[in-house]
Amino acid sequence: RIYEEGRETIPEHPYLYESDVEICLVGGSCKSPVERFWNGSSPVYILQKAIHSEESDSLEESKTEEALSPSELLPKESPGPAALSVGRAKQLVSLYAMVQNPNMTHVGIGDQVVLPPLWIRCDGSDPEHTCWIGAEPLKAGKKITGINIYLVSCDGPTADKTCFANLEELKMEHKRRHHSSVVTTKGFAQYELIQVAAIEDTIIESGSNIFVDITWNIVDKILETPPLISAATLNIALKCGDPRSPVYQVYRELQLLLALAEGLKTGVTEWPEPLESESAVELVQEFLTDLKKKLDGDGISGNKSETEKIQCDTAAVDSYIKSIFSERGDLDFAEQLWCKMRSVSSYQELIDCFTLVIKSLEHGEIQPWIHQGGSSFLRRLIQQSYHGQMEVVSLSGITPIQMLFEVGLDKMKKDYVSFFIGQELATLTYLDYFISTAVDPQEQVHRVQKLHHMLEIMVNCRVLLQFRHEHLFPLTQICMKYYKENPLNEKHVFQLPIRPAVVKKFYQNEHPEMWKVEISSGHGPKEVKTMWQVSTNPPVEHMASNHSGLSDSTLNGGTEERLYFLTKTTCSPVHFT
Repeated sequence: RIYEEGRETIPEHPYLYESDVEICLVGGSCKSPVERFWNGSSPVYILQKAIHSEESDSLEESKTEEALSPSELLPKESPGPAALSVGRAKQLVSLYAMVQNPNMTHVGIGDQVVLPPLWIRCDGSDPEHTCWIGAEPLKAGKKITGINIYLVSCDGPTADKTCFANLEELKMEHKRRHHSSVVTTKGFAQYELIQVAAIEDTIIESGSNIFVDITWNIVDKILETPPLISAATLNIALKCGDPRSPVYQVYRELQLLLALAEGLKTGVTEWPEPLESESAVELVQEFLTDLKKKLDGDGISGNKSETEKIQCDTAAVDSYIKSIFSERGDLDFAEQLWCKMRSVSSYQELIDCFTLVIKSLEHGEIQPWIHQGGSSFLRRLIQQSYHGQMEVVSLSGITPIQMLFEVGLDKMKKDYVSFFIGQELATLTYLDYFISTAVDPQEQVHRVQKLHHMLEIMVNCRVLLQFRHEHLFPLTQICMKYYKENPLNEKHVFQLPIRPAVVKKFYQNEHPEMWKVEISSGHGPKEVKTMWQVSTNPPVEHMASNHSGLSDSTLNGGTEERLYFLTKTTCSPVHFT
């Protein structure tokens, strides 16, 4: 029934079977919980222990008479998936195999249907510590010929490397189990690069991950370092907003722009922390006074240094980043005004700043230079001031917010375009989607956020991993392609195929986060595998809660030796004919 209902759309909620089992059909965009151990096709059935609300209610009632500890007063986290006993799991697998077996005519099953593979969460209560049992139909055309039974066992955490398997013994065990004379081996390793590559004051906030996945053929020993002829993929998930990020100052500017956009949408503006210690009104007054002096012929020599100062303020501390942003030496009056007003902290301060600017324009005290093009209200006022005929401006309601928003949006678009074109990572045509004015202002800001996320990725790959243009360019194309089709998502993992040599120096002396070897024999539908894996994190989520909150020191007597979980997956074909 679940299979039939899931043909059109994957069911959102689990089904209950015999009061103690939940059945979920997992497929499509959902991440499979068994992908580490099995790379078959989706959808799959996931079976687990059913948790009834009465159980949790009775537990709560039993505590009503008792004093609650502080930890019990905190919001309750979801308990996560629950596992069935190994005995119950084996019983369910037997039932699954029976209804798939064409020889079991006495069961009374109608037309034979090839069901999706089945995986059952187990509690590890047997001597082998089984954490998953899986079953996958074997087919010859449309006919079912048997079932592949998978057993996944897990031990750990442990720092005792004498517990690690011996590769030759694993190969011999596989040969005996499957009566094969020839086996092939394939290695897989995953290394975390972001902490290894992080330099002082440039460590990125937690929530960001840069991993490299490496695969290779012919494994010689357990935990061997991948050879340089391996295939490697860089996996990047980067969260914006860390104060130590090289482009944090740009991020702060973006936060002001987002606050202004929210103010225009809701009528309420929550001002972020000012970017400067000096008040915006004082900065604008100094800026206008300086422009008046230049118009009178005084202090002209300071023009270049002032422009450079503004550029450096918007750049980060790293010299590479400074060089990137200082390339843009064409900030006009409106953009420089944004740099002064980005420390505005209240609506009244915003009005005071624009009052100073408009009075200077009306009295002809300044004749600022602005870029051609652009349709912002402030630019229109400046153009009118050239002819001494400015329209009357009412600095009330959302008008001042709209004025600053327009200037900031225009300036930040130019900043990002300058970076991507200046670094030869994209053309103006390719960037057109992100800077288009044909969409409403809220969507324009959303696309600017995408540009910033891509900027963070490129800059951190350049600074932390020392990536060159040959690697940054294809990564930019991958990011831009994704963001032309999807909304902003800082959790998305961008993948870039690279040569291991590019990042070898970051992992060659490091411990892997995960290392595994696959031993296989046979071909096509007759291929069988044995997998042995070591990982620093619990490999199965329904057993992770047993080890949550345990640090290296609490688990290992205070030493810095790494702790590992050991996982083994075996496969046993059961033929019906």
